[in-house]
Amino acid sequence: MVSTNKLKSVDFYRKIPRDLTEASLSGAGLSIVAALAMMFLFGMELNNYLTVNTSTTVIVDNSSDGEFLRIDFNISFPSLSCEFASVDVSDVLGTNRLNITKTIRKFSIDHDLKPTGSEFHSGPVLHQIKHGDEVDEEGGEGSVSLKAHNFDQYSHQYPILVVNFFAPWCYWSNRLKPSWEKAAKIIRERYDPEMDGRILLAKVDCTEEGDLCRRNHIQGYPSIRIFRKGSNLREDHGRHDHESYYGDRDTESLVKTMEALVAPIAMESQRQALEHKPENATQHVKRPAPSAGGCRIEGYVRVKKVPGNLMISALSGAHSFDSKQMNLSHVISHFSFGMKVLPRVMSDVKRLLPYIGRSHDKLNGRSFINHRDVGANVTIEHYLQVVKTEVVTRRSSSERKLIEEYEYTAHSSLSQTVYMPTAKFHFELSPMQVLITENSKSFSHFITNVCAIIGGVFTVAGILDSILHHTVRMMKKVELGKNF
Repeated sequence: MVSTNKLKSVDFYRKIPRDLTEASLSGAGLSIVAALAMMFLFGMELNNYLTVNTSTTVIVDNSSDGEFLRIDFNISFPSLSCEFASVDVSDVLGTNRLNITKTIRKFSIDHDLKPTGSEFHSGPVLHQIKHGDEVDEEGGEGSVSLKAHNFDQYSHQYPILVVNFFAPWCYWSNRLKPSWEKAAKIIRERYDPEMDGRILLAKVDCTEEGDLCRRNHIQGYPSIRIFRKGSNLREDHGRHDHESYYGDRDTESLVKTMEALVAPIAMESQRQALEHKPENATQHVKRPAPSAGGCRIEGYVRVKKVPGNLMISALSGAHSFDSKQMNLSHVISHFSFGMKVLPRVMSDVKRLLPYIGRSHDKLNGRSFINHRDVGANVTIEHYLQVVKTEVVTRRSSSERKLIEEYEYTAHSSLSQTVYMPTAKFHFELSPMQVLITENSKSFSHFITNVCAIIGGVFTVAGILDSILHHTVRMMKKVELGKNF
């Protein structure tokens, strides 16, 4: 009994008998208000505990993805043929990669950006094209000169029509001319157009027949096209599907190619003599020509993390281009840096940080069209400043990376140049990176704040109740004093 009494003596919460307490209307009101205040403040504290708290810092880039950066893009050029479209990369360290094809895909498109066929394959890179040593002899032309008014007539008349689209000012056209005319003479003698009529070599001067060359999507000179007579005629101008010749340009190679083209359609008396020739004798030197004058280029390249350029232009080691006719207008469907972020991951991160990813693909959907009001020889440049953004979370004393992306600003301009027009993307990476950290909150801190809310509201309510109770008692005493 003694020990129990001693234990009771340390009771901090001694009870007052209920019959010694007095309930009041003001106390009941304050109790309800205090309970509501406790509930409201508890909800606020719980919401604050569940809300993600982040801190943003700028640090030196410590990327873990190596010294290379991936650039993904999908760009449509309404007036650049896939036949000559080249993707090049260069940087300040001296890297210069031309005509990247391994990670690039091309699709022919029309002026409305609609695809006109399957993927355009550039084919394997051939050896340096060989030209003949023949001297240009005046008056010794063996090929037929075609014009717009008779082009369709000849293309329907001969099963094989091989046309050299050239420009007199072009160096490569002038180198081809002697071999072409000599080969045309030889083919004319072996396959007389009047008696045989299976093949004819012709030529078109693109400086005089500009519309005809544009109709056949000629952008580089010389362009040798192989037209085949058959059921695959197109409705517009009755044009045939055709192929491009990319082989050697000496007389011997040209004649050999023409004979291989004639072989499958040889007359019965000649078929036996040509059966020893393989059917794929020209497979490596001819490929389907682009079916439209535009090109959609998509894929990716890997570049070093230093200032550099991604350039798209017309390029060929054996063709010339009229820079005044080149139009590098383009529409950007997608352009981004770094590895692709899955939409699901990006949406999850956006719930935490709504502003993240707004500049990840800043150029998407933008059009850069030269309507010729600026003039010819127009280069379209994009200056991109790239900053890496990394989001990490710290929970249970461990750090986990949520997302790693590259955002960029873009400034674009159209300017005239004395060189071949290009679409240039100049990129420069910042040596700093933005680090966004999700800071977790301590549960013990949450419990402490809840207890502080309950105790604080209870104490304040008790003080107010005491003040109110004593004020009412004093007012009653004053009233009693006046009465007596």
